[in-house]
Amino acid sequence: MSERTRGEHARTQLVEAAIRLLADGGAEALQARKLAAEIGASTMAVYTHFGGMAALMDAVAREGFRRLIANMATVERTDDPVADLYQLALAYRRTAVEHPELFTLMFREAGAHGQPVGDLLKDKQDSEAASSFRGMVAAVGRTIDSGRLHGDPLAVAAQVWSAVHGYVTLELLGHFGRGDRGVTEVLAPLCVTLVVGLGDRPAAARASVGLLTTTE
Repeated sequence: MSERTRGEHARTQLVEAAIRLLADGGAEALQARKLAAEIGASTMAVYTHFGGMAALMDAVAREGFRRLIANMATVERTDDPVADLYQLALAYRRTAVEHPELFTLMFREAGAHGQPVGDLLKDKQDSEAASSFRGMVAAVGRTIDSGRLHGDPLAVAAQVWSAVHGYVTLELLGHFGRGDRGVTEVLAPLCVTLVVGLGDRPAAARASVGLLTTTE
């Protein structure tokens, strides 16, 4: 194994160790000593491979966004772009539910860079956070091209993101109980309200998120 390969392996180990510690003990568990112990190395490993905890936390956040992108990539494109957009919202939520501490850290780290939403689509922005948002903008663009929603794709995607992220944040804090009750009673109706406000027909919107009644 080359020196470069060993370094990449150690960095990957440290990132994975940080994610495990986050899941088990929250952000306060992220200490250089504990991370090094997780991979059987000295504390110096954190500084050798990342230069310090700040850079390691940035790497952990980027891995979180890669997992978000992977979840969003499982959503298959269908003939119903609004249904596809709702499935992206569910994939976004799934990432948060599966890795709540990581999800919180991801956005704290991304926000620390003070990156405006409008900058996420500039060519110079090639971060994982930007890639995840580009996926949402592309999905929104399909709904607009279909004629079901109206507006600027970037602005609409920012609204969708704000609504879904707000719901997910509240769910992680326990405000909608356990299980999928919040999805049925809050997230799905919220998405219907949002897309109707953006131009969709109410019945079509409800059908796309699975809220049609037997009388419709």
